[in-house]
Amino acid sequence: MIDTAGQTPPQLEEMPSDWQRALAVVAHPDDLEYGCAAAVAGWTDAGKEVVYVLASRGEAGIDGLEPAVCAPLREREQRDSAAVVGVRTVEFLDHRDGVIEYGLGLRRDIAAAIRRHRPELVLTLNHRDTWGPEPGGAWNTPDHLAVGRATLDAAADAGNRWIFPELTEQGLAPWNGVRWVAVAGSNLPTHAVDAGPGLERATRSLLAHRTYIEALTDEDPDAYCRDFVAMSTGRASERFGGRPAVAFEVFPR
Repeated sequence: MIDTAGQTPPQLEEMPSDWQRALAVVAHPDDLEYGCAAAVAGWTDAGKEVVYVLASRGEAGIDGLEPAVCAPLREREQRDSAAVVGVRTVEFLDHRDGVIEYGLGLRRDIAAAIRRHRPELVLTLNHRDTWGPEPGGAWNTPDHLAVGRATLDAAADAGNRWIFPELTEQGLAPWNGVRWVAVAGSNLPTHAVDAGPGLERATRSLLAHRTYIEALTDEDPDAYCRDFVAMSTGRASERFGGRPAVAFEVFPR
């Protein structure tokens, strides 16, 4: 693979592994399954704890379903999906799907989750304007931009006792133990995880969002999920020794 400047991109580094707890924060049900479920499966197999926090319940994601009907359905599919890759705890912050706003309220909610779960690694999804290399990449959604950016900021907020002091009053002591924030789906990946051991479960985890997928495409859901996971984990393989990979842009702290 050659970049736009005609240079071969450097090989991706192995993701740090000297951690025990991770917190994944994204906007919608299915974001993690499209983004990094194969990595999560490998981590939980290794005895690591991963918790999912979703800003919304994805209630605006299916055109043919009213939000009041859609929200509990998508929540149930997300919990089933998480269980496939060994994630037992899934929380929802109840921001409105489609109109999530970057701001103090979102930062506070994510900082509270970080203080509750005390992770060393925080995961989120692409916070940049586009998917894929610019120019010409597909435009990202406002929800992804808001949640990704707020997660990067909240990793610092969580450790500062003078930011959101009300959280301390609620019994959530500051947590300054986040060592990395890793962004899946980034245009500028730096690290990767071998997706091979978790590939089959990543496919089943995405397939657990069957109602959403059936509304999204006319393809057979099983074939759609298998093809997508193979494509997404194959994209970074040239930069990771030919292995299927989940790539991340890692920000150390």
